[in-house]
Amino acid sequence: MPFYELVCISRARLSEPNLADLLRKTATQVMERGGVVRSFENMGEQALPYRMKRHQTYHNEGRYWLMHFDANPSTLTTMDAKLKVDPRVIRHTFIKLGSKLEDVVARPDKT
Repeated sequence: MPFYELVCISRARLSEPNLADLLRKTATQVMERGGVVRSFENMGEQALPYRMKRHQTYHNEGRYWLMHFDANPSTLTTMDAKLKVDPRVIRHTFIKLGSKLEDVVARPDKT
């Protein structure tokens, strides 16, 4: 299974239960399809590089967070579809960090 990183910008000032639910649902989608969630990283609330429109609302700030996970490539299409319609998510992208065992064992950001 390839090693991926999900970079996500969610709405700023989300309540804690709302944010926890978003993280839980995202991780559950990976695990239900046989994937493994390795870690979450909260990068905090930051000003967006430019004003973004999502779900008929303009946003100037957002909460950045990362999720590192191993999953089947078909899982990404399912996650992408669900994150696109979630009103708590402004932007998201998936980055493939490695597919060989050597790449997966030693994360690129740690070397």
